Amino acid sequence: MSLLGSQPRLVAVGAQMFADAVAAQAAPVQQVDWRPPLGEEGVEADLARVLADPRHAAANETAVARMLAAGAELVDVRPASEALALDKGAFLHAGPPIGWDRASGPLRGALIGAMVYERLAATPEEAEHALAGAADGGSLHWEPCHHHRTVGPMAGVVSPSMWMFELRDPVHGGTAFCSLNEGLGKVLRYGAYGPEVVERLRWMSDVLGPLLQTAVRARTDSGGPVDVKSIAAQMLQMGDEGHNRNRAGTLMFLRELLPSLIDSGAPTSDVAEAVRFVSGNDHFFLNLGMPACKLAGDAARDVPGSSLVVAMARNGTDFGIQVSGAGDQWFTGPANTPDGLYLGSFGPEDANPDIGDSAITETGGIGGFAMAAAPAIVKFVGGEVGDAIEATRLMYEITLAENPVYQVPVLGFRGTPTGIDATLVTRTGILPHINTGMAGRLAGTGQVGAGLVNPPASIFPEAVTALAALAPPVVGGGS
Repeated sequence: MSLLGSQPRLVAVGAQMFADAVAAQAAPVQQVDWRPPLGEEGVEADLARVLADPRHAAANETAVARMLAAGAELVDVRPASEALALDKGAFLHAGPPIGWDRASGPLRGALIGAMVYERLAATPEEAEHALAGAADGGSLHWEPCHHHRTVGPMAGVVSPSMWMFELRDPVHGGTAFCSLNEGLGKVLRYGAYGPEVVERLRWMSDVLGPLLQTAVRARTDSGGPVDVKSIAAQMLQMGDEGHNRNRAGTLMFLRELLPSLIDSGAPTSDVAEAVRFVSGNDHFFLNLGMPACKLAGDAARDVPGSSLVVAMARNGTDFGIQVSGAGDQWFTGPANTPDGLYLGSFGPEDANPDIGDSAITETGGIGGFAMAAAPAIVKFVGGEVGDAIEATRLMYEITLAENPVYQVPVLGFRGTPTGIDATLVTRTGILPHINTGMAGRLAGTGQVGAGLVNPPASIFPEAVTALAALAPPVVGGGS
């Protein structure tokens, strides 16, 4: 009776056409932005099972608290053979595990280049033949960087002679590694392997790595280790978002090391060339920001019942995530192709699907999640500052916390959205925004552009289903 005695209130769910039809009849209507959860039939039950897990809320609270508390200090620079105990013929790569038969062009190109660089092959053709035969046994093998406390941008290939940044988390005691950034264009991480690529890598091993080692050790002895997390926090307030833009972070890092580089006793020409290389490479700090976020993700691992995403990574074929409550299990789906801006005459037909461990930055609450902090690169999200702000605001819908250290000035110094929750992604259908570079589809091409990409939607409900299977039995619920 009350319905007949008062003005009806109409709420429309689903397709906008229903609300439009009511509004066209001059009746007020409220459209609700609701959509079914991601995933196949039955995911609703798995979602309910995870949310009903009595450990879930506390587990997520513990995991995200660890992620936010993790520190990141640069403590050393060492060859991968020493830091990671990589033997001759062993390589690491970005993303989940993959064999040569399914490897993307840029990953194949980077492995070919690494073979020539390590003098395991005289020519790219000889390297490719040996790598293709690795599945039949032999001394060549490769594994994901993430399985060795390491992250690698784009193809992420690491070989024994490459030098690595070593970062330590002073709060939880973790250690993470990343190679030295080579710059942009025709570089190994984008799958290029020409003579100039190999020559640059050898200079980095012979000159840059040892110089940085001397400077980092001297800096640590005199003033303590370089606080990488502090630099990352400052760079967000200077127009960087920490993934596609690292200009301020690179210059702040160079400022920290410059006195020790000058005092290193190395030939002046070597110091000058090293400074010229770092200061001329706006992405040099990316390879420090990534292991800093890796430390945060690793600190949040292995909390039973937690649906917090602790890693997102791509190998150019598959996109994979790992969640805290499911151990080291990968949940994978086909990698999407980024949408963005292209270099020179390159176009969408030249781009390879998404590749790289660099999505660890979004996992840790920067990169695409801090897009509002970087107005200089708003073209990646539509061209307007408002689009970048909206992109960051949307990520609060799928994260568990706001980062007290990483803050965005244009949002009133609000903390960046941090701690992706697989259940929130599944419930809302909102996918993480990832800023990324684009590698050429064909091995040897190099970089073709940069832009935005989303993970495949299927992997989040798959993680939820796995967590449901790991949940304890419901009391009184039978088997």
